[in-house]
Amino acid sequence: MPSAQYLRSLPAVDHVLRHPLLLSVTTVFPRQQIVAWIRQSVDACRAAILAGEELDAKAATDFVVHQVLKFSQIEDGRRQQPVINATGILLHTNLGRAPLAARAVERMKESSGYANVEMNLQTGKRNKRGERVCELLRQLTGAEDAAVVNNCAAATMLVLQTLAAGKEVIVSRGQLVEIGGGFRLPEVFSASGAMLTEIGTTNRTYLGDYQDAITENTGAIIRVHRSNFFQGGFVTEPDIADLVALGLERNVPVVDDVGSGCMQDLTTFGLREPTVPDSVAAGADLTLFSGDKLFGGPQAGIIVGKSQWIEALRQNPMMRALRVDKMTLAAVEATAEIHMAGTTSDEIPLTQMMSRTTDELRRNSETLRNCMSVPEQFVVETVECISEVGGGSVPGSQIPGYGLRITGHAIQEVAIQLRCGKPAVLCRINDDAVLLDIRTVNADQLEILAERLSSALAGSVAAPSSPLEGRSE
Repeated sequence: MPSAQYLRSLPAVDHVLRHPLLLSVTTVFPRQQIVAWIRQSVDACRAAILAGEELDAKAATDFVVHQVLKFSQIEDGRRQQPVINATGILLHTNLGRAPLAARAVERMKESSGYANVEMNLQTGKRNKRGERVCELLRQLTGAEDAAVVNNCAAATMLVLQTLAAGKEVIVSRGQLVEIGGGFRLPEVFSASGAMLTEIGTTNRTYLGDYQDAITENTGAIIRVHRSNFFQGGFVTEPDIADLVALGLERNVPVVDDVGSGCMQDLTTFGLREPTVPDSVAAGADLTLFSGDKLFGGPQAGIIVGKSQWIEALRQNPMMRALRVDKMTLAAVEATAEIHMAGTTSDEIPLTQMMSRTTDELRRNSETLRNCMSVPEQFVVETVECISEVGGGSVPGSQIPGYGLRITGHAIQEVAIQLRCGKPAVLCRINDDAVLLDIRTVNADQLEILAERLSSALAGSVAAPSSPLEGRSE
């Protein structure tokens, strides 16, 4: 059989492992994973030979090595690693939302070994987990007490289960939002054991709708901030103070899910977003928000409010399942300290990005352009652009700034080269042009970004037609 001689040419695993082209792969990925890729590639090579391919020993080895490199490139795209965010989306969900403050990173590092998570070092006695974090959140927001779970959806589910399992929860139809990952608020309600009572219409809900919906089986009223879209035009709904007054009158707790965790007035940035302290001051029984949005911390669901309800949450067995680890507690604690100190503009990366002036961004864009090496196939211009807060915060936000617009040869390939290099660079593609919004790029990243752009432009000129083909050479 003609294929028999070629089947004898299939390379051994050890032979492939020693191939020079795989040196970079073997220093990054575990041997066990690489061996699995080699065996899959040898199987693919065997199938090709049986299908009629005539591959001698060298060709078979090249085939297998090339396949392994493909596997490694795909895996590298999945491996968590640093990314330069040049999209202009400040809270990019796919990039982990809020970048952490240096103080939070250092506190996490300090807590990575043994740490007094549940011990007061002065007394030597056990204390409540996250006790100081909750104290800081109380002081920061003006609430009576606080609790921290692993995200805001978990906070919503825990609150609804504690306050209203088997009871009705009243919510406006215009607030039945879909959150990240395709999860919808009615599904969270259902998982909590609460029964959803929808009132009003998509665009108009009145206080009277809430009044009429309250029964002896009402467990709570909830207001959900539409943090990932906005309504305009013929719309109305009662504010949180009106709902609190109704809740007090009818003895029904009021929950305010403000979502983004805004701690300060954003009108100085031309933005409007409900703040956590305002919700607490209005008298909401519980206010829920995310730690990794405008709060500028790690992923967490933070709950502040009346002591009786926070204590009820702590007694819920689900609290144990939803609690955060020591690293998250450390980062929330450090971020809360920054807010308490009033140094957010100096320490919180998100606030720093929002604070950058158009003049500063234009200068940074021109510095970047002047540091680049641009092949004749491309035109690079400094242009005005619009940034967004993103990440389910300040929907419809538009923050003017500057960036670079690259037009010319193989624009899609330029984006691939940027995304697949080290460090990875994420940009936008608008009107067949690469757009790099500099608002989300730190000044200390400009030099390496210039190098990456120069390399990507040069690489795209010489790139093969397939995104993966020849990339390993």
